[in-house]
Amino acid sequence: MLSVLPKYNNPVTTDILQSTCRDLGIQLQDHEKEDYRRLLATYHEVAEDIMAMEDYLPQVDLNRFPREEVYQPSPEENRHNAWAVKCSIKDQEASRDNQLLSGKTVAIKDMIAIKDIPMTYGTDSFTNYVPDIDATVVSRILEAGGEIVGKSTCENLCHDGLSHSAASGIVENPYAKGYNAGGSSSGSAVLVALKEVDFAIGADQGGSIRIPSANCGIVGLKPTFGLVPYTGCGSGEPTHDHVGPMTNSVADNARVLQAIAGPDGLDDRCTYLSTPPKYADNLLEMPNMAKNLHGWKIGIISESLTSPVLDPRVKATFLHAASQLTTLGATLEHVSIPLHSKGPLIWAGISRPGGHLNRHPGPFGRRTHALLGLDAVLGQPFTQDAWDKMYVASHTVHLNGAYALRRFPRLYAKSANLSRALRDAYDEALKT
Repeated sequence: MLSVLPKYNNPVTTDILQSTCRDLGIQLQDHEKEDYRRLLATYHEVAEDIMAMEDYLPQVDLNRFPREEVYQPSPEENRHNAWAVKCSIKDQEASRDNQLLSGKTVAIKDMIAIKDIPMTYGTDSFTNYVPDIDATVVSRILEAGGEIVGKSTCENLCHDGLSHSAASGIVENPYAKGYNAGGSSSGSAVLVALKEVDFAIGADQGGSIRIPSANCGIVGLKPTFGLVPYTGCGSGEPTHDHVGPMTNSVADNARVLQAIAGPDGLDDRCTYLSTPPKYADNLLEMPNMAKNLHGWKIGIISESLTSPVLDPRVKATFLHAASQLTTLGATLEHVSIPLHSKGPLIWAGISRPGGHLNRHPGPFGRRTHALLGLDAVLGQPFTQDAWDKMYVASHTVHLNGAYALRRFPRLYAKSANLSRALRDAYDEALKT
């Protein structure tokens, strides 16, 4: 603060101070109220000055990467409802024949920012949001020679593992219309499976890359936390946020990961600070690995096969597929990790209160670039109309989160601690 004396027209009154105290559940002594009113008033002026300043925005070179041919595809062009919007964005300057992603087309999940391209986040609970930056993964794909040909449909606020919650309608399974394609990166998986794009980018907080990849028969990777910068992506819960590649082959997945991995200096999730491996190059150096797994010891977590919701047919298919690895020389071993069965509970203990707080009041304690426009529309007080346009899973996040904050105020913190215990248990099993 530059002064302890507020300006003469400062709007902070004793009544406003008293209201703030009531929000905190405390009372001030009469003799100190004027002093605190002045301190609050001068802080109000600090806040006004900051909000009047021009925001910091990572720069986007629109001359090198112009946004072209932006349009809504017709139903005939979008038979599986997997496209949110189509466009063409590619490097106008670099030689495109020797780059990692040269000539590759990509769809970007519609909760990842592309400057000047509308973002719906799969919902109509808000409208008319247009990002003012490119997400880091977008910039890296373009710089590596990839062409972004559109944004893919995602589920309503990315809160669903099925494919029927998007405001634009059901995303159809690529092999059987009327069946679930998986979510929330539903459109990304479908477009890759249909080969309408060479690869897509998805995001994953609780299976949103892995589920649709499984349902659509493609290769989806949820990268190690912090490996790929999440800058410019809609956040579910900061410690659960992952963004990664969805492709038709392991080789393509490695190539895309190589292009997008590594810290960007903006995302505080990026705990992986060293130069990431050359994933695609390393695969080329292991040509015989697909045929020879001698010396590899592969663990199957016993508790993963005991869930009451696990379909026996899925279990049988999984075990049969795992057994095929032995024909290549690998050794299979069932390993018990008792805490694994509590994993979904620990995840919910973080995702519900954390997901609620992340939007109401909004991100805090972060040192990353904020999408202020998106935070503004997601963090505003609910209207009944906006609430009704959310999917039931979003309702659950906010109802459970708000309830937990009142009834179990240490739940979020303890769940975070237990997630460390769970990671340690996995690491210990990997040592055997």
